[in-house]
Amino acid sequence: MAKARTRGARALIWLVVLIAGLTGANAAAVQWGGGSWMPQLALDLEGGTQIVLEPRLAEGASISQEQLDQAVSIIRQRVDASGISETEITTQGGRNIVVALPGEPDAQTLQRIQASAKMEFRPVLASAQANAPGSTPAPTETDPAAEPPAAPENAWDQAWITPEVQSEFDAFMCEDVDPTQVADPDAPFITCSNDGTARFILGPVAVDGASIADAQVSAATNSQGQATGGWAVNLELDGEGPANFEAVTRAITGLPEPTNQFAVVLDATVLMPITSNAIITDGNAQITGGFTQEAAQGLADQLRFGALPVSFQVQSNETISPTLGASQLQAGLIAGLIGLVLVIAYSVLQYRALGVVVVFSLAVAAVLSYLVVTFLSSTEGYRLSLAGIAGLVISIGITADSFIVYFERIRDELREGKHLTTALETGWKRAFRTILVSDAVSFLAAVILFLLSVGNVRGFAYTLGITTFIDIIVVALFTHPLLRLLARTRFFSSGHPLSGLDPQALGAVYRGRAKFREPVLAGKGAKSAKEAQLRQTIAERKAEAATTGKES
Repeated sequence: MAKARTRGARALIWLVVLIAGLTGANAAAVQWGGGSWMPQLALDLEGGTQIVLEPRLAEGASISQEQLDQAVSIIRQRVDASGISETEITTQGGRNIVVALPGEPDAQTLQRIQASAKMEFRPVLASAQANAPGSTPAPTETDPAAEPPAAPENAWDQAWITPEVQSEFDAFMCEDVDPTQVADPDAPFITCSNDGTARFILGPVAVDGASIADAQVSAATNSQGQATGGWAVNLELDGEGPANFEAVTRAITGLPEPTNQFAVVLDATVLMPITSNAIITDGNAQITGGFTQEAAQGLADQLRFGALPVSFQVQSNETISPTLGASQLQAGLIAGLIGLVLVIAYSVLQYRALGVVVVFSLAVAAVLSYLVVTFLSSTEGYRLSLAGIAGLVISIGITADSFIVYFERIRDELREGKHLTTALETGWKRAFRTILVSDAVSFLAAVILFLLSVGNVRGFAYTLGITTFIDIIVVALFTHPLLRLLARTRFFSSGHPLSGLDPQALGAVYRGRAKFREPVLAGKGAKSAKEAQLRQTIAERKAEAATTGKES
């Protein structure tokens, strides 16, 4: 019995350590991570920003439903990768895409949403500084008698620079770059860097962005594998990508600058010219260039999720009010409070003083749920929606169900004539298996619902899964250890009528081999209730000892 008491105290200590750890993690997120002690609210409760994207199409062209669905899927992946949850992405009029984001999105998030991320690798044929705005570059003089240039043989052939191309390049102004332009992949292309400081003549596309199988961020390394202190985007190519990449790197490696470079072209501008330092034969390349971790991650996300089937432009960007608002939130909280009161009332009526254990267990579950949701909100961008609150309310029933299973198992053991401490341990072993199976089914349902659904339904599944796991922790580290300690008190061990564990009220019986008898009643000569209770206890223990002797 002393050992059981020690185990109970140890479990409660672990629970205190867990709560302290979660509290410390939340404090760290608030202090250094810009988090808050209150969970962030989703679009339906807080409001946010609504962005309407309109496709850029040539005159007379249209967007198909398949292209629209593909664009919605890619945008949803991009937004999810940015850590923003509870986003609503829908189509409008078979043409536009409506993205509703909770809160106020930053510029990087907006860029992720609307960027087409059409990437190409083109050899650099020539480069120069950007012309000053408003200047008039001198035209390049050409010799009319010059022989026609030979036809170019590959993407990096200098024969692409015809007099006409050179003249256009000399007069090109970076302020005239159109990011929506769709360049001919089989022709030279004149454009500027994305910061507008340099001009380029690029050869035809050598490697198409569709060949990118994956893009991941890692610390940049040199040829010896040593970290350089920067960040890199690691590309993995498939299909024709590896062969094409090997061909272009084999051709330009070692050439004088800038012809030893190829340009990463993103949305019709040069993201960066990359010097080819080695021949890439396996289709795995590393892009470096002074990236911050955030910039590298943003580029990797866009490339990994693919290009949008068509380019989009922002038609409107406006702030929207909560779709449900404070009144609906209040109604949801009131419903949860009513459910909590009903559970407590039932527990007290059915289990007497054990109902106090239910109240404290629900309080511990609420504290753990609050700390976990707040931590995820601060670190993972999770936002609590009304559907998520519904998941938290339902968890009250899940937790109460676990208590009922446990308490009824204890009562069943008491009805068998066992002592309270024995009934407690035996009932726990049997009840905990049932609780695990029940919670496993609920958790599996939450996982499947989360994976197969979108929007607010995922919020419901998310909180349901969290609280189901917390239920196991509360029952194992608080409810059962607390009952172990309470079983040592006179009030519960004596089977007080208000304890909820009174053997006489439960109809305790002795069950031996093929034997059954009614509970042992107090003797006729009992002088008091206390003496009758003592006789009752002695008779029960003798019966239990007799049974043990027969079975052995």
